[in-house]
Amino acid sequence: MAQYKTDLRDIYFNLFNVLKIQNHTGVAENDMKDVINECNKFMEKEVYPCRISGDQEGVHLKDGKVTVPPSFHAPMKKFYENGWYGIGYAEEIGGMPTPHSVSMVCQSLMNGANVSFAMYPGLARGAMDVILQVGSQEQKDTFVPNMMTGKWGGSMCLTEPGAGSDVGAAITTATPVGDGTYKMKGIKIFISSGDGDLYENVIHLVLARTPGGAAGTKGLSLFIVPKIRLDGKANDVRCTKVEEKMGIHGQATCELTFGANGDCIGTLIGKEFEGMQNMFILMNEARLLCGVQAESQGNLAYMLTEQYAKERVQFGKEIVQHPDVKRTLVKMRSMARAMRSLILYTADLFDRLHEGDKSVADEIAFLTPICKAYCSDEGFQVAIDAIQTHGGYGFCSEYGIEQFARDLKIATIYEGTNGIQAIDFTMRKVLKDNAKTFMAVGAKIQKSMMKPEAQAFKDEVAFIGKNLEKAQAIVQKLGAAAQANNMDAVLFHATNFLGFSGNLVSSWLMLDNAIEASKLLGSASNQEDKDYYQSKIVDFKFFVQQQLVKNVALSQSILGFSEDLSSLKV
Repeated sequence: MAQYKTDLRDIYFNLFNVLKIQNHTGVAENDMKDVINECNKFMEKEVYPCRISGDQEGVHLKDGKVTVPPSFHAPMKKFYENGWYGIGYAEEIGGMPTPHSVSMVCQSLMNGANVSFAMYPGLARGAMDVILQVGSQEQKDTFVPNMMTGKWGGSMCLTEPGAGSDVGAAITTATPVGDGTYKMKGIKIFISSGDGDLYENVIHLVLARTPGGAAGTKGLSLFIVPKIRLDGKANDVRCTKVEEKMGIHGQATCELTFGANGDCIGTLIGKEFEGMQNMFILMNEARLLCGVQAESQGNLAYMLTEQYAKERVQFGKEIVQHPDVKRTLVKMRSMARAMRSLILYTADLFDRLHEGDKSVADEIAFLTPICKAYCSDEGFQVAIDAIQTHGGYGFCSEYGIEQFARDLKIATIYEGTNGIQAIDFTMRKVLKDNAKTFMAVGAKIQKSMMKPEAQAFKDEVAFIGKNLEKAQAIVQKLGAAAQANNMDAVLFHATNFLGFSGNLVSSWLMLDNAIEASKLLGSASNQEDKDYYQSKIVDFKFFVQQQLVKNVALSQSILGFSEDLSSLKV
């Protein structure tokens, strides 16, 4: 297995040089660095070593019991004991308060090191956050303490055999008993962290339909359904299947049967018929986490590939010196760093929202589907490039590189497929408010383009400007089609529009990175600093010249032809 590596320099550059989070979070820069440094050491020492072993050991269902990879147990125990689960939470519940951006870095480090491992506490956090935000005081007092200590885990249960992306088709039922509890009955599939022997109990959040509930999502309510009841008795929740998957082999992806014996009890969380909006607290976190999974694995895949390319000799020299390999490595690095900038910029918006800046809420909603879909699509391509650069060794399992592609692909599929994300982005995040948020982000891009330092990148900045013009034209065309009720034409182009927007937003963030690096380059006191700052400038230029140029084709496909292919039959 290749040696673990992290580009802490680039993480700190984004946090403290570009975003300058030390100026508005109220936390000292060195204190935040200490947290990230210690977290990185833990991931390197404890979590990364069980990445390949966990993939090989897998998850097993035998005699009704689910077991996760044995190599996960010791590091998971230390993970909770060392307080890493509590990062970002208030001290009152046993947490370690940090800015959201720092918490997101720690999430990234763990997901990069071992995404299957990271998903267990990740799902627990998501379920616990719903309880913290909409649960009663009794529910908070009952569940949160045991979830904080790692005694209990958590899951989210939406998908059913006949209701995948179409969540409103769910038929799981919740029948009131008369004492405030409900009898649950139904089957949920593809449930991440659905069962296992890491926790004494799993707290499931289950979408179900109560008697009289309207058809579709409006009739769904959310319920807390523990695997083990509070009195210690089994709650008629059984894992009836563990999925065999392409990747994330160490993650327990389960089919769960609720109430097969008529004795599964759940309690309502939040109000009846508000299940979807309450579940979206968890879903939006999970969608951002998909972006983090892609960004983190993409960055680690690049770091390991760079290390390999500097050591592997072919034709008398290290392969990093061959032009095509060099191009591929810069391609990987620029995209991996672009994803990092996007994720951390979005995380910083959460900090600003928490600090009282309500104006950023719409921008967070706008960026969420981009973080999820754009990063997972592009992160998967970084993983493919990592395999290609390793050659035959990449295709084999010796270096653990092919696992990145297998583990990363699911991020494009779950928590709402990337096609669903594109529809949400186009319809709800752009057209619904007449592109108000889209134009506000465009104004931010123009502001960066007008900075004096941006003139050093004249050609690249001019091309970003042309992309802004094309973006406006695309929005106008899609908006006109929506007003004409030609929705198929809008949805047909949604994926390309999201990809176009992801490239545009990322090029803007890379511009800000390059501007900051150019300021520091002149005063750099050693060669290592100079090389790093120069790499940031190269990243931006490469991204515009090799990635943003793809928007020419994407915009042409939307704007350049009169025939509407959305009406053609397959």
